[in-house]
Amino acid sequence: MTIQQLFYAITITESGSMNRAAETLYITQPSLTKAIKELENELGFSIFVRSGKGMLLTPEGREFIIYAKQVSQQYEILKDRFIGSAERKRRFGISTQHYSFAIKAFTEFVKDFDLAKYEFAFRETMTRDVIDDVGSMKSDIGILFISEYNRKVIEKKLRDNDLHFTPLIDCKACVYITKTHPLADREEITMEDLVPYPCLTFEQGDGDPIYYAEEILAEKDYPRRIKVIDRGTGLNLMNELNGYTLCSGIICDDVNGQQYKMIRFKGDGDDAVMHIGYITKNNIELGSLTEGYIAEVKKILKLA
Repeated sequence: MTIQQLFYAITITESGSMNRAAETLYITQPSLTKAIKELENELGFSIFVRSGKGMLLTPEGREFIIYAKQVSQQYEILKDRFIGSAERKRRFGISTQHYSFAIKAFTEFVKDFDLAKYEFAFRETMTRDVIDDVGSMKSDIGILFISEYNRKVIEKKLRDNDLHFTPLIDCKACVYITKTHPLADREEITMEDLVPYPCLTFEQGDGDPIYYAEEILAEKDYPRRIKVIDRGTGLNLMNELNGYTLCSGIICDDVNGQQYKMIRFKGDGDDAVMHIGYITKNNIELGSLTEGYIAEVKKILKLA
């Protein structure tokens, strides 16, 4: 087993395709296939299996890649420290639910770095993918929330991926609407008030989607609901249809714009709390980039 073989396997995992991985590595596909086959023969199990969706990790391969990425990261640290190699960019990835504060923290964070020397990735994605990304070490850190309603499901998913949740801030539900919304002059809004308007939620895919929802009180019965997959679409529908969403109340106008406002939600979910925090891999010391990003998030949340 060689470092090069580990890099090959990691690149295939990240690209999801043997062809794309070969292009990224500047080698031929037959050479890459041969290298992976030799590695699998040495290991005694298959790392990948071909499917209609590309190259997928086997259960053994998934575990192998986690350790391979740890070795790869330590190898890069050794090179930077003792060889001073500049040929490979240092990578850092963040996966998060749709939080404007996470974007704002990221934009402030990367200003201190020469982007020619780093490869940053910011992934706003579904809750399940946030956990999977950090679990597979595709991302170094993830941001999500836990509530009493979803706690058992989320914590089990975290345990299965060997992840640790660190709380940052607790928030109660707020209604997020445009400043021109018919309810915009209210000091508080009830569920009854919201009945005529569409509730906008981020789609979470198949399998227990309510437990992976990004919105607090997702388990409630909403007579009008529209699912979206990105922030821009959600804001457009909010403008055009007088839509709303229930969220943490932490909004950065620099990201979403200044035409929106928060109003306190009043109802039988008054005791519902969003415990927003970050997830990282267990038993792995946080790197300087991870610590730097966390510090920036705390500044945005006014925790530091």
